[in-house]
Amino acid sequence: MHTNKLANPGPLGLMGFGMTTVLLNLHNAGFFPLNSAIISMGIFFGGLAQILAGLLEYKKGNTFGMTAFTAYGSFWLSLVGLLLLPRLGLAEATEAHVLGIYLALWGVFTLFMFFGTLGANRVLQFVFASLTLLFALLAVGNITGNHTLLTFAGYEGIICGASAIYLAMAEVLNEQYGRTVLPIGEPAPARVAASPVTA
Repeated sequence: MHTNKLANPGPLGLMGFGMTTVLLNLHNAGFFPLNSAIISMGIFFGGLAQILAGLLEYKKGNTFGMTAFTAYGSFWLSLVGLLLLPRLGLAEATEAHVLGIYLALWGVFTLFMFFGTLGANRVLQFVFASLTLLFALLAVGNITGNHTLLTFAGYEGIICGASAIYLAMAEVLNEQYGRTVLPIGEPAPARVAASPVTA
């Protein structure tokens, strides 16, 4: 009798989010200017790869994973659009306070998604909690023009992205070896059957 076990698309989406977030926030922290590496990563890994992971989560019946990966993949594509459209002469540049509102809306969305992780593993909770804080810092920093706050947000964003990279690799290695290689703080079985991303 044949059984078809579907692969877990969670690590792909988490890695696309994590690596792109680290790269952008290295820029926000002042390590290097905005460049084609960030834009390309935003389109292809942060954007398209996350959307692909979201569609694969849809096939698995995972509403949380589908919503998270598809939404954040679209976030990265829209952010690239904010950067490129004015340079191509297709739209006016976004003013800082409007960018702040854009980021604040994503922060509200992320806060609600964080509540969806409360029955999941601790690392996933940290990813969404730190991402909520990152959007809040970036929103306030852009609205108020506080460059010190934006630089601090860059360092916080590096930590957020690194936590997503860790979770992605933990899911890959733990499944590959059939044991806990990298701990993620699994929830008690009585409270939840599986994490939102890997259900």
